[in-house]
Amino acid sequence: MSRIERLHTRGYIHRDLKPENILIGLEEHASTVFLIDFGLTKKWKLANGDHIPFRDGKSLTGTARYASANTHLGIEQSRRDDLEGAGYVILYLLKGELPW
Repeated sequence: MSRIERLHTRGYIHRDLKPENILIGLEEHASTVFLIDFGLTKKWKLANGDHIPFRDGKSLTGTARYASANTHLGIEQSRRDDLEGAGYVILYLLKGELPW
């Protein structure tokens, strides 16, 4: 969660959190988690510090299996969607499957 928080603090959302984009280091970095694949990353904060405006009617961005409910409804993604997606990833890692 701290890696996602760091990304959000810098004004970006990942938009494609899934197990394949989360790595664990080796040897001396064995307790370090790394996020990769920033190809769908987007700024959530405007230059003046405001949040990007609400929009709907958007097409699905990211991996459908781990995407938030709002993303499936076509609502502009924000930090909440990264957190919801991270929750789905954790659920998948704990149970080995998702209910859908």
